[in-house]
Amino acid sequence: MPFTAKQTLVVVPAFNEEPTVGAVVREIRTTVPGSTILVVDDGSTDDTAGVAARAGALVARLPFNLGVGGAMRVGFDYALRKGFPVVVQVDADGQHDPANIPSMLRELGDTDLVLGARFAGTGDYKLRGPRRWAMRILALVLSRTSHTKLTDTTSGFRASGPRAVALFAKHYPAEYLGDTIESLVIASRAGLRVRQVPVAMRVRASGVSSHRPFKAAIYLGRAAIALTIALAQPSSLYRVSAQR
Repeated sequence: MPFTAKQTLVVVPAFNEEPTVGAVVREIRTTVPGSTILVVDDGSTDDTAGVAARAGALVARLPFNLGVGGAMRVGFDYALRKGFPVVVQVDADGQHDPANIPSMLRELGDTDLVLGARFAGTGDYKLRGPRRWAMRILALVLSRTSHTKLTDTTSGFRASGPRAVALFAKHYPAEYLGDTIESLVIASRAGLRVRQVPVAMRVRASGVSSHRPFKAAIYLGRAAIALTIALAQPSSLYRVSAQR
């Protein structure tokens, strides 16, 4: 049986997203009525927290910036303590369309982790240069690790079921790219079932992407390091957590 909106905690990690976070929260409330929205203010220096609260979200404020992984770890821990079996991650910059959340929840009926994939036949999101090839290589390796075809392993648009919530509350990586690449390896090593659904990503409503073209070489190197570290960890480290 698929999970409902009332069972879902939508976690929105946000760092200096004052211009966009309010609209994102209001759109989630409209498209996924009944869900609970938690904005994790990741050490912002603007009024991200105030805007999110006035839009109707719960807000957890971190004293300094931990990155997306650290913010999501807070969200998973909150979900586990409050009894939410499902966590959906949505970016605060407006790229993720909350209208895709119901289809992601339906997939959780027989899987543990659902990725909203940009390169699976929907939308016109494109990459060029070294980053494109890096993502193709990552997709190939992680498809084998997860025993399923994955085309977008760095998507932050995700839905986690009960086993994934229990696992990630304890083991979600906080390092750069760990929240995407390493978390997939952790999920696979813990025996979780991973699946992707096609989604169309929107243009950022504000700010600048953290993966600008001149950083492509750095991205490639960090991606390789994150993958190597993840694959070096023993599977037994994660299996018990996922079963709780």
